[in-house]
Amino acid sequence: AGFYNTLLKSDEPALIVESLNGYRLKERMPTNIGEFCTPIGVVEILKSGSDITLISYGSTLRIVEEAAKALEIETGISAEVIDVQSLLPLDLNMDMVKSVAKTSRLLIIDEDVPGGASAYILNDLLVRQNAYIHLDSAPMTLTAKAHRPAYGTDGDYFSKPSYEDIYEKIYSIMHETNPAKYPAIN
Repeated sequence: AGFYNTLLKSDEPALIVESLNGYRLKERMPTNIGEFCTPIGVVEILKSGSDITLISYGSTLRIVEEAAKALEIETGISAEVIDVQSLLPLDLNMDMVKSVAKTSRLLIIDEDVPGGASAYILNDLLVRQNAYIHLDSAPMTLTAKAHRPAYGTDGDYFSKPSYEDIYEKIYSIMHETNPAKYPAIN
């Protein structure tokens, strides 16, 4: 609703891609539904962290938040979670690179196919924002499989990044960084 409100105040053409899984969620309806606006091109830091930067948007974002919270409780891994919110324009304030400079590690998670939006975000970070100078390990992406998911929510689980996929990928990056502190999961 915030994006629609912002765009309705503009004379510029725009395209909003809504995540279908968002319609399955129940949230409290805001009292100012026709008034609040979401800035376009500005990322939102949902959780502050110091060990790894997690960048996502859309349907995978809630799963990323859950995995980040669980990892902090269970392993002590402190993840910064960023919602890109809009792809064009992307991160006008260059807040993503500020996070990478703080954590030195990067994982981009989305439900698009390999080489889709996550590759676009990674390219922006490496080429326009020069995030590579801050990295202590290879930047990683976690995307959907290169096929269409089966119909229904169970198809998403096997085709798109799941909670377990995200949790294990973050842990494996931290294991590579410090195997003594983060021993291999069997």
